[in-house]
Amino acid sequence: MKIICIGKNYPEHIKELASATPNSPVIFLKPDTALLTHNKPFYYPNFSNEIHHEVEIIVKIMSNGTNIEQDIANKYYSEIGVGIDFTARDLQRNLKANGLPWEISKAFNHSAPISKLLPKKMYGDIKNISFGLLKNGKSVQEGNTKDMIFDIDTIISYVSQFITLNTGDILFTGTPHGVSAVQKGDVLEAYIEGDKLLECKIY
Repeated sequence: MKIICIGKNYPEHIKELASATPNSPVIFLKPDTALLTHNKPFYYPNFSNEIHHEVEIIVKIMSNGTNIEQDIANKYYSEIGVGIDFTARDLQRNLKANGLPWEISKAFNHSAPISKLLPKKMYGDIKNISFGLLKNGKSVQEGNTKDMIFDIDTIISYVSQFITLNTGDILFTGTPHGVSAVQKGDVLEAYIEGDKLLECKIY
């Protein structure tokens, strides 16, 4: 399996990055070794001093597909959850400044904690789902899928033009504004529609 991630998909997050709005989904990948499941703790890596949290709605691909039409893309997933895209911001910044690929700032071990996955039918309108992240009990990120620049079906269709989607792949759909650094001792809690689905302690 692979983890496919979308960057710059919420306008307010783009503003906080002082970046330009993309004309098409921004894609990057994480390997399966990035997964962190079952609320296991995240151990701060020794190669970074600036790990940021980015909470995201995730979906699990349930069928293989290439060149998927947008109007049938909803048939390729039936479960959703919430995840955290940990980013080594200092590494990313330095690599970008030197015109180099910044994959290691996103793809490092255990950089993708994910919750359990639930049937998407539990949430009614997939295009209007609220989600968020608490850090040490304080709300730091709040978002709603209605604010996505590219909705889930658009993302699935677009990605499949370049990368074959396989059963079991995980799709991270982008983060809202409010990303910030985590420190050892922090506790992160991620929610969908007020229900806590993920907890991650930083060690």
